[in-house]
Amino acid sequence: MTQMDSPWLSNPAQAYQDWQAREAAGADRRPFSARSIIQHQAMFEHFRRHLLARGTTIASFGTADVDAFWQTPNGRTYSQATRMRYVKLLDRLCRHLVFAGVRQDNPAAALLSTERWPDHEPTPQFLIETVDARLQAYLKTPPDDLASLRSHAIVAAFLGTGITAAEARAAHCSDLWPDATPPYLVVRAHGPRDVRTMHLASFAVPALRAWSTRRAALPIEGELLFTLNPDGRPITDMSFGRIVSEILNAVGATDVEMSPRTLRNTFCRRQLLAGRPRDEVSQMLGLSSNRTCDRVFATIHPPAT
Repeated sequence: MTQMDSPWLSNPAQAYQDWQAREAAGADRRPFSARSIIQHQAMFEHFRRHLLARGTTIASFGTADVDAFWQTPNGRTYSQATRMRYVKLLDRLCRHLVFAGVRQDNPAAALLSTERWPDHEPTPQFLIETVDARLQAYLKTPPDDLASLRSHAIVAAFLGTGITAAEARAAHCSDLWPDATPPYLVVRAHGPRDVRTMHLASFAVPALRAWSTRRAALPIEGELLFTLNPDGRPITDMSFGRIVSEILNAVGATDVEMSPRTLRNTFCRRQLLAGRPRDEVSQMLGLSSNRTCDRVFATIHPPAT
């Protein structure tokens, strides 16, 4: 089979999936878990689309293409650990492609010497209890104008259920049940995360109920719960960040990272402060490990030095 006949060029997404299922393994030569395989496939697809936008392929990209990847809107938000995961993924991929005759070199090899795992993970961003309470009180009274109501509902969903930006972006109108007893939101399955049901915190109900009613009357295409456009396109991460920033500024919370992640961490911390076990809170967040909860828990009970 010639290079041009390779499935890595004709259908790289399928080729990567097949390789992961058959051969790919970590540094200890043990096969990756099902969860890791899904995450790696998503990372590969994200990078492949970046290459496509730059007019190159996995057979021809170089270090300049990887450098440009770090400068994309998403790439600029990557932590040191996330960048290292991408570099290790690209190194494994390129070594395989060289072996398969699809590439002549491994541009990721040099990056392994410049990227490092972080010595310690950064402290999670969250709202302290007094600011959390102030924001909850602010959200209890939904505004009348459409844009402000939508913003209140979005922030109420983040703060009152702990969902991620991706989960909020994928939510459908039919997933929200603000008049049930108790009110709840169905969080759709995605990637390695199974479907789950999140009860709405009481402070989040008024804004989400008001938005649900208003959204049903709007001439918006599609079924997405939160949209910024009449054509029903999903909200971008940048728009979510702007919405969260505006609401946090309104309550004077200006000394934290203004992102949905901060509100998710605040939800997590609130559950831990209430005495919920870390296993249970991790399940509420749709996580398979307690790593996030452990980091947030350490902000409540710092480890002894």
